[in-house]
Amino acid sequence: MTGRPAPALLPPSLRPWLGLIGALAALVVVALGVLYAGHSESGAVDTWIIRPTADSLRPPWRNVALALDFLGEPAGAAMLVVAAVAGCLLLRRPRAAVLIVAGSGLTVGTAMLLKHLVGRTIHGDGNLSYPSGHTAFVTALALMVALLATGRFGLGRTAGTSLVLAATLVWGAAMGWAQVGLGAHYPTDVLGGWCTALAVIPATAWLVDWMADRLADAGRRERR
Repeated sequence: MTGRPAPALLPPSLRPWLGLIGALAALVVVALGVLYAGHSESGAVDTWIIRPTADSLRPPWRNVALALDFLGEPAGAAMLVVAAVAGCLLLRRPRAAVLIVAGSGLTVGTAMLLKHLVGRTIHGDGNLSYPSGHTAFVTALALMVALLATGRFGLGRTAGTSLVLAATLVWGAAMGWAQVGLGAHYPTDVLGGWCTALAVIPATAWLVDWMADRLADAGRRERR
């Protein structure tokens, strides 16, 4: 034990920007949810981007899309979370390991709750589509890893924000492309999933930091 406080998961320099981005993302999630509640067809925005139910991908790109899709399935997601948690523990970052578990769980849980509240479907009544849980999970994991890298390497506000946004854009776009290309989601489902992660993860990181700091303070007071 060195007595040094653990580094914050949500660096102070990034809090204002990510807080604003998270608030805007939450508004987008709500707006799209209200707009497409109960719908079972693509909207004007979806159709303008691509016919989302065409299942138009062919090998070898279809194989790439299926591999990406697997990362959002329960087995693939569990593998990614276990690997991320193991990496955090090897680096002696237990607070980060808690964020990975809590952030992944809350993001997926929020997406599932929204699916049932919004009730948008694709390919039949049993296939709830908004928001895309696959996109939400992968975006959330990329965002959390980027936050941890920002803290570990001491990146400033500009570099840290750029890294976080680049990671979420790249991985969110990759999974979104796979979901739309495979006909599993409408494009606006993907946007909703991406924004769900942007809204949930900064708030979760702040909450984990707050709880961990309070527990550390309580422990120090008991040792006095």
